[in-house]
Amino acid sequence: MKKEKISPQIMTVITVGVSAGLLVICSWIGIPAIGPFVPFTLQTFAIFLIAGLFSVKESMMAVTVYIALGIIGIPVFSGFKSGISVILGSTGGYIVGFVLAVLIIGLLKKIKSGSVFVMVSGMIVGLMVCYIFGTIWFYFVYMQNNDPMGILKILSLCVFPFIIPDILKMTVAVVLVEKLSLPLSKIGFAEQKS
Repeated sequence: MKKEKISPQIMTVITVGVSAGLLVICSWIGIPAIGPFVPFTLQTFAIFLIAGLFSVKESMMAVTVYIALGIIGIPVFSGFKSGISVILGSTGGYIVGFVLAVLIIGLLKKIKSGSVFVMVSGMIVGLMVCYIFGTIWFYFVYMQNNDPMGILKILSLCVFPFIIPDILKMTVAVVLVEKLSLPLSKIGFAEQKS
């Protein structure tokens, strides 16, 4: 009996669905914010893994689906939150920044497919762009309704505590991408390494 291949479109739908689901689960796993702002979650781990394993298109679609689910009221964000108010809130820029992060990781990964150095460089740059975008967003949204806060104070609340945990998450994600890429590509998932 001839084995039927799954069409690329179906594989994309499955990839996007599983990736968005992974991002949801990783958003729920974490430590609540040690203050009124950003909680510690595994979201960036999911971003690194998704962008490392899949194409730019699939990664961006997965993050966009995740954000859309949250906006329409499904509690996919950290702390089981949902709604447009999360995105429009002071920390929403970090969530929107995930789209930029997977775009950058995916585009830099294309420079030399299979190069761990290029992939890690993409992850570092993508994370930095997410930090920058989210911090600028936080600054403007927070300042509209609150007393002024200096950029150093914002960084100490929203970025500095996350750097080492994000480096650890990146390290684990890189190891998993290296282990999973070939097996997943053989069954039609993940990008083939050149």
